[in-house]
Amino acid sequence: MQDNQKSTPEIYSSIDEYPEYLGNDLGLDYNQRFSTFKLWSPSASKVKLSFYDKAIYSEPIAIHYMDYSGEGVWEKKVEGDQSGKYYSFSVLHQGKWLMEVPDPYAKAVGTNGLRAQVVDLDKTNPANWSSDKRPALAAPTDIIIYELHMRDLSLHPAAGIKNKGKFLALTENGTKNNEDLSTGIDHLKDLGITHLHLLPSYDFNSVDESKLDSAQFNWGYDPQNYNVPEGSYATDPSDGATRIREFKQMVQALHKAGIRVVMDVVYNHTGATETSIFNQLVPDYYYRKNDNGSFSNASGCGNETSSDRPMTRKMIIESVKYWATEYRVDGFRFDLMGIHDIETMNSVAAALHQIDPTIFVYGEGWTAGDSPLPESDRATKINVPKLKNVAAFSDDLRDGLKGSVFNHREQGFVSGKIGNEESIKFGIVASTQHPQLDYKAVNYSNAPWAPQPHQCINYVSCHDNHTLFDRLKISNPNASDKQIERMHSLAQTIVLTSQGVSFLHAGTEFLRTKSGEENSYKSPDAINQLDWNRKTKYKKNVQYIADLIAMRKAHPAFRMGTTELIAKHLSFNSQCSEQLIAYEIDGAAVGDRWKKIFVVLNGSDQTKKVNFPHGRWKYAANGEVVFKNPKALGGSFGVPAQRPAIFYQD
Repeated sequence: MQDNQKSTPEIYSSIDEYPEYLGNDLGLDYNQRFSTFKLWSPSASKVKLSFYDKAIYSEPIAIHYMDYSGEGVWEKKVEGDQSGKYYSFSVLHQGKWLMEVPDPYAKAVGTNGLRAQVVDLDKTNPANWSSDKRPALAAPTDIIIYELHMRDLSLHPAAGIKNKGKFLALTENGTKNNEDLSTGIDHLKDLGITHLHLLPSYDFNSVDESKLDSAQFNWGYDPQNYNVPEGSYATDPSDGATRIREFKQMVQALHKAGIRVVMDVVYNHTGATETSIFNQLVPDYYYRKNDNGSFSNASGCGNETSSDRPMTRKMIIESVKYWATEYRVDGFRFDLMGIHDIETMNSVAAALHQIDPTIFVYGEGWTAGDSPLPESDRATKINVPKLKNVAAFSDDLRDGLKGSVFNHREQGFVSGKIGNEESIKFGIVASTQHPQLDYKAVNYSNAPWAPQPHQCINYVSCHDNHTLFDRLKISNPNASDKQIERMHSLAQTIVLTSQGVSFLHAGTEFLRTKSGEENSYKSPDAINQLDWNRKTKYKKNVQYIADLIAMRKAHPAFRMGTTELIAKHLSFNSQCSEQLIAYEIDGAAVGDRWKKIFVVLNGSDQTKKVNFPHGRWKYAANGEVVFKNPKALGGSFGVPAQRPAIFYQD
């Protein structure tokens, strides 16, 4: 197409005919001499670019009509330094001007994300940003994830943190609770986690950023602007540069502390549907629809995005690449990953691994409802064998340990239920192929679904559903506090000694409670905040979890890198029985200084006697303590009720 022909947009008879734009320059290209704006909107007949001097509540200071340049793209070059100005797009669609909305590729926005902002990204870098580096990571099975909501960390009075509810809370060192125990980032360092998983921290729409003096809480699973940090977590949500700089300061502080950063990303749906940014710029393209024309709703939130369409896939891939490069984010957790198609998830992982092969990609291998996307194309748990370098959560181990999340009274292996042993063994081998497993007896999976152990995330609790402590109280109403503590510790021990990737819910180390609230996505801070006084109350358990993490890090036998190694060197003992699991690991075969390891897990409410394999064994951990100078034992051993027992030979 010649230049003089590019002023008139093509007319397409269906969405399927829309062209795919192959360039990588959509959005804003800024320099001090001029700014170039590009928008993909093949269904528009005209496009307006409006400039403002304020983030909200003001009239435009300039309006430009954009030029059509082919492949569905509209373009406008604006002379002069536009830094600091706010802007929006609106399109003429079928004779009607649609709403003004931000640039879908916006890198900065103002208050409530209603207008994009021109920002010089080079000026948002904190001091010494050029020397920031990702902490070392030798193998993905070395990963230990800690899942945290931004506000939860710092809101409690005992947190001792000044920047409450802000990105900067994670930059404060030396913070203490009322009993002089570490909080905040120092607590995370003391625990020894490798990755901090932050609940949605892009710009979401459920918190009014113009009213931050009033307490507002939301998990943030209602995306608005995918490439911009959330304004309520910044000290000035009206200034796009402030959001960016403070997010970078947080990443920088965590990296300095030896902790990688994972972003919880929600590309599977948007907070708004008809009025969303995407639907106002290219109506219906970015969403799947049912045969009757209604929006499909596999997210349970009113819509689902069409990741299988080229430009939706492109948006997702370019977004994660941007976070990985501009902000140096180290991993991505995909919400309801089963809504996305397999090709998109593989393309995401491939693009990120070109940037850095240690970037970790994982997600929920399920949907919240049915989808027009064929099941064979969905990035679900059963299809993990079709995914490359993408991991999924194991609900098999989660519910095997504590009972189904859909039946609150149901018990699990750690809390009294008989018959969950094979589900626990399935988690121990990271959902991989193992010759000793009876897959028909696993709760949700009748076959191994993780080709390699790093594709299985083992966990027992997360932000969804009850905290582990609350769930155990509900399903064991007659249990004593001591029994609950034992069940809780046993579950966490299993998570941290199983093969695969370990995942912890923030505060679980001090038996976090949300006062029995199951779905706290918009509950008050009083329900959601981490109560740092519980660190004092459960100081011994906090130390145990930290020592258990250190033990996992010190011993490669607990984090073998391949399915073949696990199948060959981890063997279940013949003493396995109801609510008792025993297994051995050949540590020497994988270079561990513990030549042999013997793990016993007693989920019953009775002491159970086990016989040691040949020789004498040192007692490494018992659910309360990781022993520093253990004594050697031989013969037999009585494993206390609802306790693990870990032994080794060196």
